[in-house]
Amino acid sequence: MAEHNTNMRLKLPVMCIVLEVILIILFGALVEYQPDAHARGWHQNNKTSKPDYENEFYYRYPSFQDVHVMIFIGFGFLMTFLQRYGFSSVGFNFLIAAFSLQWATLMQGFLHGMHGNKIEVGVESMINADFCTGSVLISFGAVLGKTSPVQLLVMAIFEVTLFAINEFILLSVFYAKDAGGSMTIHTFGAYFGLMVARVLYRENLEKSKSRSTSVYHSDLFAMIGTIYLWIFWPSFNSAITAHGDDQHRTALNTYYSLAACTLATYAFSALVNHEGKLDMVHIQNAALAGGVAVGTAGEMMLTPFGSMIVGFLAGTISVLGYKFLSPVLESKLKIQDTCGVHNLHGMPGVLGAVAGILTSVAASKEVYGNGLGDVFEKMPYGRDSSTQAAMQAASLGVTLGMALLGGLIVGLILKLPIYGAPPDTLCYEDAIYWELPGEESGSEELASVKTPDESEKLNDGATVLLDSTGVRCE
Repeated sequence: MAEHNTNMRLKLPVMCIVLEVILIILFGALVEYQPDAHARGWHQNNKTSKPDYENEFYYRYPSFQDVHVMIFIGFGFLMTFLQRYGFSSVGFNFLIAAFSLQWATLMQGFLHGMHGNKIEVGVESMINADFCTGSVLISFGAVLGKTSPVQLLVMAIFEVTLFAINEFILLSVFYAKDAGGSMTIHTFGAYFGLMVARVLYRENLEKSKSRSTSVYHSDLFAMIGTIYLWIFWPSFNSAITAHGDDQHRTALNTYYSLAACTLATYAFSALVNHEGKLDMVHIQNAALAGGVAVGTAGEMMLTPFGSMIVGFLAGTISVLGYKFLSPVLESKLKIQDTCGVHNLHGMPGVLGAVAGILTSVAASKEVYGNGLGDVFEKMPYGRDSSTQAAMQAASLGVTLGMALLGGLIVGLILKLPIYGAPPDTLCYEDAIYWELPGEESGSEELASVKTPDESEKLNDGATVLLDSTGVRCE
């Protein structure tokens, strides 16, 4: 393999150290525990002798654990399908997530978490920071294998900031509902990443084509990520919904949507293959689209059969996207979408937004009873269902606009030749950023050794067989 110097010995350490020092200073000046996590605050506010188990921690932390697993294991391993990019997929996922959750705490806190000039943090702010991180990791999937860790950190700085602004507009200005993030997380992350990928288009990426595919064991590792994500997605969508029926209903809707989506995925994966064989790419990704598509309407009265319809449609469009649309995006629009985030997060995210619009139109006091205000906080105060649906639609438009424009600007910044990006000939390759184990290079050497002959003719005409190491078999 040709050598390529990325100069990461200075660029990456300087970037990481400077960013963390800035974060520590900002946290020291601006961040404090919320009352439920503050020793004095909890006991001062707890004048009625409320038991400790009613602390917010015990209601939200189980959901936080599940979301955290999805971010670091689910997303990380889902991207290990590339045969020579496993270290980078999991390792860069780890790096980006660790930075983004800190930066997101500040950005989200500035916009809707300030209390007396301080950002109060608790278990719910950790969940929200993980949500923001998830959006960044979705964008990472679009540029996987073609960017340096420094580029990814720069992308995270801008994307987290734009995510927080978009989230504030949707939730605090429009009062749209999007508990599971079909719009704020998936649609924003997908189209931001796709626009960055378009700006960073590589004309000679064909030179790395041999490494852009999977092998048996890499696909198996990616399925680990899929299973973790699939199992924990009900927690993801319901993590910050109101306690009680709202959270319960969101988990149920996600559960049934994922199940229906999985059957649709298997059905259409076999259907679009001329031999009726299943494609592991479809199973790894499209089976998760049901969780994406029910993110907006999950806490609404979507009903179990409604969530199953949404899930089935999501699985269908995701498989068809991988089969037919991804090649068109690359050949016609010059969007090299490594992980197919358009099919898993983009289109299902838009579908989820549409499902939220339609479900909002049907919202009424007769359907929701006294729970109407829990789901649609403005409707008990004069907002009708049509206005709520209009706000949901406006939220989708704002999200798409901010994602595409933000991705364009950030893509242009990342295109500067200063970040140690891999050349076209060495994309999807761990070796340019990682010290690889000696066993791997050793096995490559053994694999390249050729025996003098597969058979050797002796003077008397007999044939001596050689084993794989070139030793004569007796």
